[in-house]
Amino acid sequence: MKYEIQGSPYPVAVVYLQSGENVVCQRGAMTWMSPNVEMQTSVGSIGRMFGRALSGESMFQNIYTAKGGNGMIAFGSSAPGEILPIEISSARTIVAQKSAFLASEQSVNYELFFQKKISSGFFGGEGFIMQKFSGSGTLLLEIDGSIVEYDLAPNQSILVDTGYLAAMDATCSIAIETVKGVGNALFGGEGFFNTKITGPGHIWLQTMPIAQMASAVARYIPRSN
Repeated sequence: MKYEIQGSPYPVAVVYLQSGENVVCQRGAMTWMSPNVEMQTSVGSIGRMFGRALSGESMFQNIYTAKGGNGMIAFGSSAPGEILPIEISSARTIVAQKSAFLASEQSVNYELFFQKKISSGFFGGEGFIMQKFSGSGTLLLEIDGSIVEYDLAPNQSILVDTGYLAAMDATCSIAIETVKGVGNALFGGEGFFNTKITGPGHIWLQTMPIAQMASAVARYIPRSN
């Protein structure tokens, strides 16, 4: 799948399809396309339909196919940030935050990823349910703010504040660490818990989670009496 990522801070991924080639996207992601690209809405199995709903996505996905010649289709981000392309293969399976999926080749498999530790689900900010992508092909993810990447060696860890983990190799693990010191937790402004990510694997962090952005903007919105 050939593509270009254009624009900032609301980027679009412009995908160029050969005749007969198709691409899968999240419902409502299409922004423009050539007239010969046809859409088909897919439900899939009941399990996959409800799985997408549990992970924060629409229960329906749209499949776009170029008919009678090459075609073009663009997918737009829903918030200020970046579009992250990742090549999925037998050597790389990705776990991403809920609602990160934008588009992919049909050969990329989507499934739920459940946190194994209850504490990670309750307090880590990423929730019990994330998205897992396997198979092969190009995957496009939505990232809030800018992308910062790290490679973690085996047993190397990094502490991340709530919501800042965008995606990671499935070889990484997640745990929760409590902020040390009662005063730090109560008055430090960083909350009571941090997400601990341990390698080996690659991680993608985002600089402005949408929840943080909404909270920052809300301070300046006048409240009606």
